[in-house]
Amino acid sequence: MSNSTERSRVKIEEAKDKVIGAIAETMDLYGVTPAAANLYATMYFKGQMTLDEMRSELGMSKPSMSTSVRKLQEIEMVKKTFTRGSRKHTYVAEKNFFRSFMVFYCQMWEREVKMNMEAIEEAQEDFINVIKDSTSTTEIVAEAKKYYDQLEESKTYYYWLQDLVASIKSGKIFEYLPKDNQD
Repeated sequence: MSNSTERSRVKIEEAKDKVIGAIAETMDLYGVTPAAANLYATMYFKGQMTLDEMRSELGMSKPSMSTSVRKLQEIEMVKKTFTRGSRKHTYVAEKNFFRSFMVFYCQMWEREVKMNMEAIEEAQEDFINVIKDSTSTTEIVAEAKKYYDQLEESKTYYYWLQDLVASIKSGKIFEYLPKDNQD
């Protein structure tokens, strides 16, 4: 291999390392460990990889590697693939950042809506019981109404968040925020 080719290969690896570093640094947004983030970032430039290949590439222990792969699969950043004639599992990184963003944040937002709306509904029922209780003082009834109304106002956010998730899943959001390349 010529010196020119070798220098070009080094530059390519350095360029990839810059992106790998940046991706790994920002993966905390997806709730993954630095090890899982580094694994995903490395896989981003690779094709299919086995667990053994990942381990040798990154020098991670088998348990740490398995945990990282499992977490990345949960958030659909890595998929298990099938290779005919091989008994080893192979994995590939999701390279479509739009899809990664949509899947991850929609999952998180749906969880937020479900948990908080359930809590709000239960709390509002409790406030109504206090309001209807003939033994409640005027002061207690006023306090219960205040908190009931406060929670009622908060539902606007959760309904909006449900609409946001629906617009992302349907692709309608791209009518308002196109994916086109920005100059």
